[in-house]
Amino acid sequence: MIRLDRALQVWGTARFNDVLKSEIEAIDPGLLPLQQGLTATSYARQKSVSAMVISATEEAAVVHAKVGVFFSGIIAGSCCADDPTPVEDQNEYCVMRFDIDKQSAETSIVVVDQ
Repeated sequence: MIRLDRALQVWGTARFNDVLKSEIEAIDPGLLPLQQGLTATSYARQKSVSAMVISATEEAAVVHAKVGVFFSGIIAGSCCADDPTPVEDQNEYCVMRFDIDKQSAETSIVVVDQ
């Protein structure tokens, strides 16, 4: 389970967006739903991501953060020796909602429509 403790600690301050961005970029990309966010490629690379906080709101028990996530993907070829498809990273972007529990900082993440 992903926990965004530092972001929760600064919720409601001017530092929230920067801290949240930093924490998201430090998450192992394999723990993010990148594959569900693909639009131009067929396989999400498990490389670093870049985040941009779009908005943040709160309810009684949860902080909801809408975040743009930039990552890379590839178009996987047929794996044949003579396959001419180059395996080059291509830029991808999706919007995710990070729901941070105010008690535990446990965070669920879903890809949302832009």
